[in-house]
Amino acid sequence: MSQISRRLFVFAIFFTVLIAGPAFLGSAFGPYPLMKWGDVLDILTPLILLPLYWGLLRSSSDAPPSSRELGAFVLLAALWVEGQGMHLAANSIGHIVQGGDAGQLTHFYDEVLSHYLWHLGVIGLASLIFYRHWRTRWIGEFSWGTIIPAGIIHGFTLFLIFIEAVTIPLGLPFLTILMLIVLIWGRTRLGEQPVTTFFFITSLVTLLFFTGWGLYWGGFPEFSAVGLI
Repeated sequence: MSQISRRLFVFAIFFTVLIAGPAFLGSAFGPYPLMKWGDVLDILTPLILLPLYWGLLRSSSDAPPSSRELGAFVLLAALWVEGQGMHLAANSIGHIVQGGDAGQLTHFYDEVLSHYLWHLGVIGLASLIFYRHWRTRWIGEFSWGTIIPAGIIHGFTLFLIFIEAVTIPLGLPFLTILMLIVLIWGRTRLGEQPVTTFFFITSLVTLLFFTGWGLYWGGFPEFSAVGLI
């Protein structure tokens, strides 16, 4: 397994565990029962995922990222952390504070503003990594046996978060554009550039799930709205 293929697989696994995991850890956190175990896991999310994002950005070339790329990474990482941290706090408080102005404001931070800030960060960092690998035309040792499952896992996870967070207006155009870029200008890179191939598979998988979900329900309802979680 090549280093970049391994990094992509590790990133996909940790992204899924850290993003989806808190929803399944609803029991009270023993030392401080007002918190859930999911909240504790969520605290670790940016501490683990942002270094993995950086590793993917840095792996495209022997040369370090340019000052513009570094600046973009810092800005997008800050946006990512702002949204994720806001969601963590508001979601946790929202389990206790319901109704009234405080409840409405908490709901807005939890279900609207934090989702869009966070997912703009997710899309932005993915775009930056994709762009850097595309620009440097870096061709690494390739492992289909690693990149295909990594792309499928990440694509399914993006489907989950965009549906449940109601951020389809962000996710659908982004993934469609990404896939079209590869199909129109980058087909020869598939099977040669690991990151390009990973994001193409990710986009394809997510869009297929979007299509199936949309056709079945006649729209894009949240999983919680149809009783699945």
